[in-house]
This record gives sequence, C-alpha cells and structure tokens, in this order.
Amino acid sequence: MPKRILSGIVISANSNKTIVVKVTRRVKHKLYKKIISRSKNYHVHDENNQFKVGDNVTILESKPISKLKTWTVVSDSEVKAWYRCNLIYLLLIIQVLKRYNVSKCLVVQKEDQHP
Repeated sequence: MPKRILSGIVISANSNKTIVVKVTRRVKHKLYKKIISRSKNYHVHDENNQFKVGDNVTILESKPISKLKTWTVVSDSEVKAWYRCNLIYLLLIIQVLKRYNVSKCLVVQKEDQHP
C-alpha cells in the first residue's frame, strides 16, 4: 500500500523532535450537500527541530516512531521524488496491461454488465 502524503500547518512545536500539524480537508455534507471543513491534528517527527508554528509542511506516512507519531516531515525534493517513483510504477503497469491486452478484457466486462 502506498504511503500517504498530506500537507498542513504547524500548530505546535513545543516538544523536542515533534510537531503537531493540522490538516484540513473539505467534504460535502451527506444530507445538506454543503461543503464543510474537517480538520485533524497529526503528531509528526521533526528530526532537526527546523519547523516553527505557522509553517506550511508536507508530511509522509511512516512506520510508528512512538505511541502517537506515525508521520515524518519531508522536504519538497523528497515529495517530488516520491511522485516520480509512483508515476514510473504506474507507467510500467500500463505497459504490461497493454502487452497482454488486458484493457480490452476490462472493457468487455464493463459492457456486459447491465444495471
């Protein structure tokens, strides 16, 4: 399973090598169909204590570091490298599927299914 990447704002940097990042996402309410904001706080590992309150950061899911910390702060170059690796992986999968004509089989199965 791929590692998730989120971005948010640092709301606390009081602990040593730990920051708290608030990640806000927008969702549509099921009943009222209004767009509402949901936010969640993540405890993130900051090895060099380089981020301060108010900074915009990108965090990457990692193995558990402590009871609360399962995320690490990443730099922009690391994020670009991660996306590049996943893009290459997807392109390889597409080439394999084209080689074995799997895409035609998938299209036929979708056409056979009627609601």
